[in-house]
Amino acid sequence: MATTNLTFLLMHPISAPHYNTLPRFNFRAPNQNRYTLKTCALGQEFLGDFGARDPFPAELESNFGEKVLGNVNTEHKILIPNLSAISLSQQECTPISPVQAPMSQDDAQKLLKKVVGWRLLQEEDGLKLQCLWKLRDFKCGVELINRICNVVEATGHFPTLHLEQPNQVRAELWTASIGGLSMNDFIVAAKIDEIKTSDLAPRKRVWA
Repeated sequence: MATTNLTFLLMHPISAPHYNTLPRFNFRAPNQNRYTLKTCALGQEFLGDFGARDPFPAELESNFGEKVLGNVNTEHKILIPNLSAISLSQQECTPISPVQAPMSQDDAQKLLKKVVGWRLLQEEDGLKLQCLWKLRDFKCGVELINRICNVVEATGHFPTLHLEQPNQVRAELWTASIGGLSMNDFIVAAKIDEIKTSDLAPRKRVWA
């Protein structure tokens, strides 16, 4: 099998005596579909991070773009992430129209993977989100409810909270106006997930 070795020396706007210290890249191409990259240093000096940057004036004068592989006319854009790429907890609740259809169970199952500790609950008045917390004592349950209220107050979309037994809190989320779940329910669930609860959890027993 024929092997082709291509060697490229990176251009950099420094004086000529320092060219021998630049890193050299060897591309070994066994075939057209498979390439391996090998780096060897020719001195103790190294370039900085190998990332995208604007060319230096000396590089522009040397017409380096005509001597290297790649597209010299690459267009660089700053893309603004869409809602699907933004964490649920960073999104804001929006008004829900009463004529809006509730979220399907398939869509709810997909969004369920983005929240922690919540489960889907099918009841007579529609699909709901439910989460349970086991806490250290009654006071910790009250404290958790207060923390949840502080977080969701600004959203305008409130869960139903229950303080059960001496140390259990249950939260349920759904959009009553449409008889099921909406994106607002998952946004609030994600915000609740970020509440610190480690200091309210039952203490672990340490055996001697």
